[in-house]
Amino acid sequence: MRATVGDELVVHGRIVGQHDRIARIVEVLGADGGPPYRVRFEDGHETLMSPGPDTVVRHQDPA
Repeated sequence: MRATVGDELVVHGRIVGQHDRIARIVEVLGADGGPPYRVRFEDGHETLMSPGPDTVVRHQDPA
């Protein structure tokens, strides 16, 4: 998994009725864009994440 600051991590719900969670990457701590990442969720909560197989990267559009 490779990401840059500003990309989003989409964490898919694991059980029926659980919604996807979206976190914006605010800092990349691993080498060459790899995890762990410091992320901020939509509710303002910040944490370190090493995403698992239920997570995908949504790359930001180059503008």
